[in-house]
Amino acid sequence: MTNLHHLAEQAVRKALDAGRTVAAAESLTAGMVTAVLADTPGASGMLQGGVVAYQNSVKTDVLGVSADLLAGVGSVDGDVAAGMAAGVRSALGADIGIATTGVAGPDEHDGKAVGTVFIGVASADGTSAFQYSFSGNRADIRGQACGAALERLLDVLSPQALSS
Repeated sequence: MTNLHHLAEQAVRKALDAGRTVAAAESLTAGMVTAVLADTPGASGMLQGGVVAYQNSVKTDVLGVSADLLAGVGSVDGDVAAGMAAGVRSALGADIGIATTGVAGPDEHDGKAVGTVFIGVASADGTSAFQYSFSGNRADIRGQACGAALERLLDVLSPQALSS
């Protein structure tokens, strides 16, 4: 079992135990987070769905991320990741929204270096974003971003987070 599948198994179990549903909005991971969760037995009890928001038009039109924000900071930004997470949570009626945006390479994007990734999380407690700097080739960076998203999902599903 890969590390990603191990993380997904833990996340699915925790979400089911807590009675929480999850939705994902993915840019650079393009559905990897949703797919690895769906690979896990029991996922149908917690996974609402996912939106691949590769283009900014999808970020604005489907997820409700501000066009002004995107024009000002570009798509690789913590506020954009948080907005994507909040948007998918709302659009798909989930308890928790998780989002990925970043630069997988080979070239920088919006002035951000290859390997720059933001993970957004949205729940009833609000939204937050986390910045990462990964290295490797395009596939490596996308895989690391998927792992980071699953780890952040586990964090928000932790008993401490759920009881607050």
